[in-house]
Amino acid sequence: MGKVACDHCHLEFDEDVMIVEEEGDLKRFFCCKGCQGVYHLLREEGLDTFYEKMGNTKLQPAAAVSENLEKFDTEGFLKQYINVRDDGLYEIHLIIEGIHCSACVWLNEKVLHKTDGIIEAVINFSNHKAKVVWDPEVIKLSQIIAKIQSIGYNAYPYDARVQEERINKERRDYYARLLVGVFATMNIMWIAIAQYLGYFSGMRSDYKNVLNVAEFILATPTLFYTGWVYYRGAWYGLKNRFINMDFLIATGATLAYIYSIYAMVTQHGEVYFDSVTMIVTFIFVGKYLEVLSKKKAVDTLDRMTASLPTEVIVIEDNEKRLKSVEEVRQGDLLEVTPGDKIVIDGEIVGGEASFDLSSLTGESVPVLKGEGEEITSGSVCLDAVIRYRAQKTYRDSMLSNIITLLEESMTKKPKIEKLANEVSGYFSVTILLIALLTFVGWYYLEGSFEHALIVAISVIVIACPCALGLATPVATLVGLGEGAKRGILFKEASFLETMAKSDLLLLDKTGTITEGRPEVVRVEEVAPYDADVLYALVSSSKHPVSRGVKAWLEQHHEVLQPPQLEDIKNIEARGLRATCQGVQIAGGSARLLEEMGIAIEVRREDSLFAFVVDGAPKVLFYLRDRPKEGAREAIETIRKMGLEVVMLTGDVDEVAKKIAAEVGIEKVRSGLFPQDKAALVDRYHEEGRIVIFAGDGINDALALSKSDIAIAMGSGADISVEVSDVVVMDDSILTLSDAIRLSRAAYRNIKQNLLLSLTYNALTIPLAVAGYVIPLVAALSMSLSSLLVVANAVRIKRVFKR
Repeated sequence: MGKVACDHCHLEFDEDVMIVEEEGDLKRFFCCKGCQGVYHLLREEGLDTFYEKMGNTKLQPAAAVSENLEKFDTEGFLKQYINVRDDGLYEIHLIIEGIHCSACVWLNEKVLHKTDGIIEAVINFSNHKAKVVWDPEVIKLSQIIAKIQSIGYNAYPYDARVQEERINKERRDYYARLLVGVFATMNIMWIAIAQYLGYFSGMRSDYKNVLNVAEFILATPTLFYTGWVYYRGAWYGLKNRFINMDFLIATGATLAYIYSIYAMVTQHGEVYFDSVTMIVTFIFVGKYLEVLSKKKAVDTLDRMTASLPTEVIVIEDNEKRLKSVEEVRQGDLLEVTPGDKIVIDGEIVGGEASFDLSSLTGESVPVLKGEGEEITSGSVCLDAVIRYRAQKTYRDSMLSNIITLLEESMTKKPKIEKLANEVSGYFSVTILLIALLTFVGWYYLEGSFEHALIVAISVIVIACPCALGLATPVATLVGLGEGAKRGILFKEASFLETMAKSDLLLLDKTGTITEGRPEVVRVEEVAPYDADVLYALVSSSKHPVSRGVKAWLEQHHEVLQPPQLEDIKNIEARGLRATCQGVQIAGGSARLLEEMGIAIEVRREDSLFAFVVDGAPKVLFYLRDRPKEGAREAIETIRKMGLEVVMLTGDVDEVAKKIAAEVGIEKVRSGLFPQDKAALVDRYHEEGRIVIFAGDGINDALALSKSDIAIAMGSGADISVEVSDVVVMDDSILTLSDAIRLSRAAYRNIKQNLLLSLTYNALTIPLAVAGYVIPLVAALSMSLSSLLVVANAVRIKRVFKR
C-alpha cells in the first residue's frame, strides 16, 4: 500500500497503519487517536477553517492530554508564575509549543477565547509567547493547559532564563553556520583564483573539472547549511503569501548553484560556485550581526538579573529563616548583609548602609541610606547589615517590573518599522519582476542563456532589501539597549518614534523639576500646639510637604508619641483632615485656609503647611524645594531640540514662578488640580500638539494617561509608573533630557538607514540590469550596505557623550 497523509497533522504514513473513517464516499485518515480527536474537536467548535489557513504545513502528531496537570494549580506554582491582578483575575505568560505558522496562532487564540473563564489570550508569533488572563473562580490553569493540549499543542510557563538560553542557542547556531560559510569561502577563493588564471592563460579540461568538483563540494554545505536560514525564511514567507528578502537570496543563490551543476556536468559554460558561496556567506554576516544585536539586548537583562538570590533571610519571632523569594509577603522583616543584592522592594527599619544602584540607574557612586528610607530591588548592599520591611512581593518589585518592561519593549515594533517591512515586501516582488524582464531582455539581445541568467541573478542579489529590513530593528535595539543601560526604560519600541516627533514637554514641578523633598525654612507659631498630634497627622500623608514637616518635627523633638487618628481624609491638592479624640484637625496649603474661612497673612514665595485645630491656626511651616541638579542645563538642552517647555503645578503662583525662573522656564501654569492638568493635555491635543508629560505623583496619573508620551520618574508613585510609557529610573531631569535626545537620535538614525538603503538600490539596480555587475560583486556590495546600516546604528551611542 502507498502512503497517505493524516487529515490533521498532514504527516504521511502507510495506509495500513492509519485510522480510517468513512462518511459516504469520503474517507478520512488519521495517524493516531490524538489527531483524530483534535480533528473532530475543531469541527464541533466550528474551527475547521484552521485547515484552510494551515495549507500544506505539517504538524507534530497530537499528543494525548497529560494526566498530571494538577501541579499547575498548586500554591507554589501560583506564587512563582502567576500574577494576581487588582481585579482578582489571574495572569500568566506561557510558551506555546508546536506553533508553526500564523494559522496555529489563530487556532490557539480562537480556542482560548471560546473557553469560559478566559478573559484575554494574545499570542506573539515571533516568540510563541502567550499572555493569558482568566477568572480563577470559573476555570483553573490546569484546565487551560489541557485545552491547549487537546488541540495538539503544549504549553509551559514563560521563564526569562529559558528565553535567554533560547537566544544564546540561536547565537551559537548562527556562529556554527557562519564558521562553515567562512571556511568554505576562504578555500573556494583560492580555487577561484586558479580558475580565473587558467581562464586567461589556458588550463587542461581535466584540471578544470577537478577544480569545479572541489568548488561544488565547498559550495553545497554553504548553501544548504549556512544558507538554510534563507530557505526557512522564504518558506514561512510564502506560506503567509509574502515575498521577503530571504526569498530573493534563496532564489538567486539556488539559480546560480543549479546552473553551475549543469555547467560542471555538461562541461559547457562557466561555474559560479564561488559566487554562490560568497553570496550566502557575506549576506549571512549581516544576519549574524542582527542576532548579536538581540544578544546584546538580552545581556542588558542579564546584568540586571545577574547573581539574583533565590532565597532571602526573613526574621520571624526573632529568629532568622531562609525563605524562597516567592514566599516573601508584604510586611515581612528581611535582613541583608554586605554584598547581598536586594530582590524585594522595602523600607529600612534598622541600620544604615551604602548601596550600589548602578544596575538600575547607571550611577556608579554608592548611595547612603538609613532608617525610614526606601530601597529598591536591583541595588546591592555594600558595607553593613541592615533590616528592612518588605513593601511589595517579589513579582511586584521594581526589578521584576523592569525586566518585564524590557522584554515586552523588544518584541513590539514602531510604526516606521512596520512600514519598512511592508515596503520591503512590495520591493521584493518588484525586484523579481525586474530580474525576470532583465533575463528576457538579455536573452533576446544576445541569445546567451548563461549571460542572461547571470545578469538576472546579479539583479536579485544586489537588490536584496537586507539593508531596508535591518534599518529599523537594529537602530531600535541599539536605542532600547543604550537607554536601559542608563536607566531609561521604554515600555514599547514604538514610543521612541512618538517621542522623537513630539513638540511640547509638560513638566510637573515637585519631584520632576525639583528634588521633591521640601525643607522647612521658617516656622511661625501662632498659638501653642501639640507636636504629637501634628506628627500623627503628617505621618498619615506621603505628600512631599507633609514629609518635610515630619522630618522637621523629628529633628526638633527627641521623643514623639503620636496618638491614634480617626476619619483621616486627603483633600485633593490642598491638604488633609482628621479627628483626634473628638477634636477636628487639619493641615495643608493656603488654599485650604481660604476654604476654611481663615484669614491670615502668609508668605507666598514659599510653600505653606498650616496646622489647624478646631478651625484655629496653630503653627505655619514655610518650606522650600530646591531644583534638581542640572535642571537648568537639561531644560536648555530640551529647548534647543525644538520642544516648548511648560511647567505645571498645584502650588501657588509665586512659588511656581520662583522655581521656573531658577531653571529657565518661561511658561508656568500654577494652582492646578489633577483634572486641570489632564484638561490642559486635551487642549494641547486639540491644537495638534504631540505632548510629552513628565511627573511622579499620584496626582499626575490622569494627565500621564492622556499624554502622547508619559514619562514617570522612577521614585514616583506606583500608579504613575504603571500608566507611563517611559520610566526614568534615577529621577534625574538630565536623564529625562537624555531620553528625548536618544529618541530623536534613534529616529533620525532609522531615517538615515532607510535613505541609505534606498539610495543604494537606486544606484546599483540599474548597473546590475545593464550587466555591469557580476553576482560576486553584487553580494559584496549588498553586504556592504547592510554593514553600513549596522555601523550607522551604533552611532546612536554618541548621543550620551556630553
